[in-house]
Amino acid sequence: MTSTAQAAPASIASDKGTYTYIAVFSAVLYTVLLIAPVIAGKLIEQFALTPVQVGTLFSLELGAFSLATVPAYLWLRRMNLRTASYLFTAVVIAGNLVSGFLDDFGLLMIARVVTSLAAGSITVIILTLSGKTSNPSRAFGIFVVFQLAMGALILAVFPALFASAGVAAIYWTLAGLAVLCLLVVKRIDGEALRAALPVSARAGAPERVPVLRAAAGLAAVLLFYVALSGVWSFIAQIPAGSGIDLSATSLVLSLATVAGIVSALVATALGETPRRKLYLVAGYAGMALSIALLFGAPALIRFAIAAVIFKFAWTFILPYLLSTLSSLSSGGHLMNTTNLMIGTGFSIGPIVSGALIQSGGGSFTGMLIFALTGVLASCAFVLVAQRR
Repeated sequence: MTSTAQAAPASIASDKGTYTYIAVFSAVLYTVLLIAPVIAGKLIEQFALTPVQVGTLFSLELGAFSLATVPAYLWLRRMNLRTASYLFTAVVIAGNLVSGFLDDFGLLMIARVVTSLAAGSITVIILTLSGKTSNPSRAFGIFVVFQLAMGALILAVFPALFASAGVAAIYWTLAGLAVLCLLVVKRIDGEALRAALPVSARAGAPERVPVLRAAAGLAAVLLFYVALSGVWSFIAQIPAGSGIDLSATSLVLSLATVAGIVSALVATALGETPRRKLYLVAGYAGMALSIALLFGAPALIRFAIAAVIFKFAWTFILPYLLSTLSSLSSGGHLMNTTNLMIGTGFSIGPIVSGALIQSGGGSFTGMLIFALTGVLASCAFVLVAQRR
């Protein structure tokens, strides 16, 4: 009885430390992806880049962020997570510092790829540790909330703050934010992942996972990100056919971002629940409804409703989708692979949607049908993946 009473507070304390780590690192590490609209103009100005070169740089950063999954298969269950966090954070700090001093675009691309590989490696740790908490849905909710909150802050503050500064000032600011992350590394248990594994797994034996449900869960994540990234990349252009100007569209998308933060907070507050399947179905239904509302040339009110529901449903689904994957595996490899699915989906969505819009002569119908199909398929796959 005593041991149980002692274990519960220890678990709560461990969870709080993990939540702090997730909150700080997810807010800071995803900053580099969130500042793309802010930094693009300064890169063009300083390096005389073409739009293709800027796009290539951001694609390489996002690709490296996702490909950090591959080497993580080798180190994730072998390294102390504190040691790994200190190491990768140091690389992020150094990479951002060096980026500020470079005046050659080729060298800058190399520096950004190395920096993103390190940042992506820490994301693998975040996703794995989230699944190890006593309330994975809450941990994943925190992961989403702090990204969104930092994104809103950046888009509000960075353009004015760095209006007269060069791109170096932005990279050095990112380095300073990464230094703050070092303060929370000690809040996690460095041996949490290895301690949670069976002895056979620690010795290097392959972990047993329900293959069919794991594959279904990974497919659900991939299709979810393909659909949402495809729609969100072009959502500002959809209402143009109704004569809605860019300022009105921007206001609607700002409101949608607020709705996304609120829904992620709701999911975080609800946390792990036996109603996870119900919440997922409700979220997917909302996402499908929002895409359906975008067909045709929606007037402002219909567009606003669609955008708000889309963002609300998207960020409400995500914590429960990720916790479904984490429930299928006691090791880190499945969540590691999930990170790869996220990056792959983000990369595929805009490319396919752009091709469908172009082939349709500027019509968004084909893109929306594709996205709606992806959302419904993702819902079907995640229901297959649910633990029995």
